[in-house]
Amino acid sequence: MNKKELAFEEAVNELENIVAKLEKGELPLDGSIEIFQRGIELSRYCGKTLDSMEKKISILLEDGSGEIREELFDSPEA
Repeated sequence: MNKKELAFEEAVNELENIVAKLEKGELPLDGSIEIFQRGIELSRYCGKTLDSMEKKISILLEDGSGEIREELFDSPEA
């Protein structure tokens, strides 16, 4: 990313703005390519951030005896 590391939400907002600009089709080719490349960077950053957060997520489950135990979140897609 750039000098300052973006918060995930900021990166998503910027990515949404880039998509909107590209969908309008009003930018010159050079400008479109430049913001497209920025969009790719943001998309990769968001993907890595989500992967990292998914590994940190845990859930609390109650077993049959009423005991609460903590387990790591296991994505159904994994």
